[in-house]
Amino acid sequence: MTFSRRLDWEAKPNRLSEALAERQRAGLEVLDLTVSNPTRAGIAYDDCAILEALADPASITYEPSPRGLDRARSAVAQSLELEDVDSLFLTASTSEAYSWLFKLLCDPGDEILVPRPSYPLFEYLANLESVRVRQYSLRYDEGWWLPPGELDTHLTDRTRAVVVVNPNNPTGSYLKRAEAARLIDLCASRHIAIISDEVFADYRFSDSPDLVTTLATTRDALTFSLGGLSKSLGLPQMKLGWIVVSGPEAARLHACHRLELIADTYLSVSAPIQHAAGQCLALREPFQARMMARLRTNLAAIGDLARPLHVEGGWYAILPFPRTRSEEDWALAFLNRGVLTQPGYFYDFETDGRVVLSLLTEPGVFRQGLARLAEMERS
Repeated sequence: MTFSRRLDWEAKPNRLSEALAERQRAGLEVLDLTVSNPTRAGIAYDDCAILEALADPASITYEPSPRGLDRARSAVAQSLELEDVDSLFLTASTSEAYSWLFKLLCDPGDEILVPRPSYPLFEYLANLESVRVRQYSLRYDEGWWLPPGELDTHLTDRTRAVVVVNPNNPTGSYLKRAEAARLIDLCASRHIAIISDEVFADYRFSDSPDLVTTLATTRDALTFSLGGLSKSLGLPQMKLGWIVVSGPEAARLHACHRLELIADTYLSVSAPIQHAAGQCLALREPFQARMMARLRTNLAAIGDLARPLHVEGGWYAILPFPRTRSEEDWALAFLNRGVLTQPGYFYDFETDGRVVLSLLTEPGVFRQGLARLAEMERS
């Protein structure tokens, strides 16, 4: 049987996953500092309000709407302080939003630029659409930044979009005003789209006015800003994301027309979460207050024991470790002491000696795990 080459991915487990499985089979302790599922992180939810919102009788009636139901889109637009509801599309997830946008913008063999370091999902999503990925680099010097001219060196005549993750996962770095201006000017002049992944934008540690938290009001370059309940409300299981289309009027309207054709083909967003969107989004402020308290508590705990790389937002922190051993060997050594971490190569860091920790972790577990990491680094 012949299958598509788009799925020719290496499925062999790495040494860390094999060691973790062995440790779990043996019933040994694992302090997990990689927690990414907010519903398993011990953060309080308003369960009754969420379940009540999902019980709307209107969900029984099927009302196919490619861009999403009006009431749901209005609720999302209000939460984002958007005036133009017509440029808002609902999706089942941010991953689905990427797949729609790659279909919209790219023919097979076309290219998108994605940041490095970053979450490794892009290559898989692009492969499924027969799209190629080219990486541009973020640099670190007491903070992460996008060097002037960095994007230009990776553009080709097949580049169709530049992806920015704002704030980046896992570096937690936002675009700065000068960087955003250069990005928009470049993409406008080359007729290249911007895809701005803003799922973590609500979780900001710095109040600096130089940080750009959204590109949803961009006028000069065709821009698609992504968000969803997965991060903004810690509800990945509810499967509601969105795309905000902005940019020059003619390009924006043309993109919306074609995007609606794609959305109408799938009609993927379920009725219950669309009807529940308004009530769920009303819970956003208290939930995010609890979430920020957790993130700040754990970030402060790191500062008591180590000096993490500068972080401006998001759910993760990065610790530098001596390059006396590989990142995988560090991670295996930590696991032998009962602490699970993510080595930096998972996110394609250009510099070795990076360990990524999740700030979602329950604080007691986080402090205990940190203490063991600090002991190992000193030993």
